[in-house]
Amino acid sequence: MTAPNLLTRKPQVLERTSSQSIATLQLPTVQGQANVRGFYIVVVPLKRQRGGNFQNVWSDPDEMNIDELLREINGTGRSVRLRRQAEAKAYISAHFQNLPAEFKLGDGRVYGAFLNRPLVNGQECVCFVLAILELGQNTMYSTSPFSDAVLFSDVEPQPIVDEEEGLLWVVGPVLAVIFIIMSVALMLLHGRKCSFPSSSKAMSSQHPSDPVELRRINFPTLTHTSMTSHPPVSVSELPAHIERMKANDNLRFSQEYESIDPGQQFSWEHSNLEINKPKNRYANVIAYDHTRVALSNNDGVPGGDYINANFIDGYRRQGSYIATQGPMPDTFSDFWRMVWEQHTANIIMITKLEEKSRNKCDQYWPSRGTETYGLMQVNLLDTVELATYCVRTFALFKSGSGEKREVRQFQFTAWPDQGVPEHPTPFLAFLRRVKACNPPDAGPIVVHCSAGVGRTGCFIVIDAMLERVKQEKTIDIYGHVTLMRSQRNYMVQTEEQYVFIYDALLEAVSCGNTEVPARNLYAYIQRLSQTEPPEHISGMEQEFKRLANAKAHNSRFVSASLPCNKFKNRLVNIMPYETTRVCLQPIRGVEGSDYVNGSFIDGYRQQRAYIGTQGPLAETVEDYWRMLWEHNSTIVVMLTKLREMGREKCHQYWPSDRSARYQYFVVDPMAEYNMPQYILREFKVTDARDGQSRTVRQFQFTDWPEQGVPKSGEGFIDFIGQVHKTKEQFGQDGPITVHCSAGVGRTGVFITLSIVLERMRYEGVVDIFQTVKMLRTQRPAMVQTEEQYQFCYRAALEYLGSFDHYAT
Repeated sequence: MTAPNLLTRKPQVLERTSSQSIATLQLPTVQGQANVRGFYIVVVPLKRQRGGNFQNVWSDPDEMNIDELLREINGTGRSVRLRRQAEAKAYISAHFQNLPAEFKLGDGRVYGAFLNRPLVNGQECVCFVLAILELGQNTMYSTSPFSDAVLFSDVEPQPIVDEEEGLLWVVGPVLAVIFIIMSVALMLLHGRKCSFPSSSKAMSSQHPSDPVELRRINFPTLTHTSMTSHPPVSVSELPAHIERMKANDNLRFSQEYESIDPGQQFSWEHSNLEINKPKNRYANVIAYDHTRVALSNNDGVPGGDYINANFIDGYRRQGSYIATQGPMPDTFSDFWRMVWEQHTANIIMITKLEEKSRNKCDQYWPSRGTETYGLMQVNLLDTVELATYCVRTFALFKSGSGEKREVRQFQFTAWPDQGVPEHPTPFLAFLRRVKACNPPDAGPIVVHCSAGVGRTGCFIVIDAMLERVKQEKTIDIYGHVTLMRSQRNYMVQTEEQYVFIYDALLEAVSCGNTEVPARNLYAYIQRLSQTEPPEHISGMEQEFKRLANAKAHNSRFVSASLPCNKFKNRLVNIMPYETTRVCLQPIRGVEGSDYVNGSFIDGYRQQRAYIGTQGPLAETVEDYWRMLWEHNSTIVVMLTKLREMGREKCHQYWPSDRSARYQYFVVDPMAEYNMPQYILREFKVTDARDGQSRTVRQFQFTDWPEQGVPKSGEGFIDFIGQVHKTKEQFGQDGPITVHCSAGVGRTGVFITLSIVLERMRYEGVVDIFQTVKMLRTQRPAMVQTEEQYQFCYRAALEYLGSFDHYAT
């Protein structure tokens, strides 16, 4: 197969700046259409001949050994640092996704992971443009002709001394030359030892096709010191590494983050054009010229090819992502055009439209039906709102094209307005869902938040590092952030975000992948049941033990630990986290009157879908009814008897046969139904202050044994289904309140299975481990025992066996 001739004209030398050894080139225009992976500016130092003149030994770039340049592009050639400088070999000075009209050769800047080295004084050179093409299954290249020669020299070229003539002159100084060579060799050896103090071994096992490793190889001046002093970290050393970094109030994290090259030495001329400035959401967040996404501009409209977006490299893949700002009304059509032209299948949105009453992103998609944005028509096919993210599916059409494409948007809705998520668990679950839905042949993943640098950077680094871990068992967060900042400014905007990336990757590698297709659940449970040497404990036990690795610090139980509230906790070690606790309206003059031992828990589709709480004490019954009323909870699930094993597990907080008053609330028993596995009680609750009333339904499951767990999950599954069916039929918008005795064991099982079964219906996958882990970030010790944990697996399997029956 012959590569198309895309570059018929040579680069023209427009201007030479002798004081800086910079040559301004007019680059050739690209002819025709082809799938170009990238354009590379190649500099060829010419060979000095006898008499001092320079000669180009090649008449055309195709005569050169292009394979060596390709190895440099793919990172399999030798390091530029380690080459003998005397060889004066051809080198790459820049990489562009889109070829600019002009280029300043030798300006010392970095273009797409290649250093545009200053031109050597007294060394004549030529250059050409190399285009790498993807044609079907083949990778091919196309080259421009050589440019005219460029030479910067303050002195006349000196002739090379002939070997025979020089022999007479070198006998005297030969010892000095040998001494100098030996000194240089020792310095080089010493320098190499110092350059790679702890990464030399890691480097030998790295894959230099990774853009981060290319950056380490090709940046001997700008980032050499910082990159080599922050080598990749092996997965096995990651927990200890993070612990060291967090010591002394994150001191080392602060130092590391501050040392990252800000990467702001690049040009952004297109962003700075007056016609393009209104298209930038923030004046200081721009798109570097060398990595910007250029839109097609067939009409030649000024600024018509501009969008504030940059290509960002992933692990071992250039341009895996597009980082962009949250679209504005005037850029909606540009955004959808970019999605179309880049063949994007997934859009990642990590912001709400409004945060802290400030506009962060404008709604660039239709709420229903179809909207037209310039040449693009966007039809909303489906919306699925889950507790921490939303998935929207669109059909895309372009005017004049008969093609229809499907694009999904994943909006993460659990990133807080300030700072970072308290736990990475929901974000990792979101990322796994995104990866599962991205077709292998899709174009770049488009990622945006508001500015397209902070949260966007977090997503890209975490995703890229998870890919790296699969291949290399190391992570290189420092290297990847450095790389990203050479492609878009401010990427990973705060130290807090930088630490979050580490925490997320630690959790990901510690927990592993526990998501199972529902059809494989039986085989997965069988594997978990087997014991493994050397500990000879089952996989199930190991998995449950991993849940306990994260211990909560006491500072997380602020209100629960106050002296005025301690007596309200049934067990001293089971208390709600401050961030998720259910707050009551405070009563004037009563200290701690806003406290109840209850926690908000997210469901599968809805945030705060449940309240997990302890069985009320005699002293907290009034608080319990206040909680139900104030948070509009009209469905209560009780998973214990009042007394078990001869001890009180829950105080009777409801009246049996006549109305009773609990502080502000009058509770009237209306009905009681004795079902095979549960008792359903209905109460009319009236607020005595204003006379408003509502119906509260309590489901008490009676088949849970006093010790252990139910023998079969079938009855409990039916019970879960009945509770949720009643909620849909009669319930208000408020959460379902679930309690046992302490509010963590059986309560955790109920909520875990509620989430797992609904996810199984919708996605066809099961992840007991991550579900329980998510619950434990909201209330401690949820699913308290390994036996309860096994019961969750067993019940999920039983549910799967009756799936068709249940689904109908």
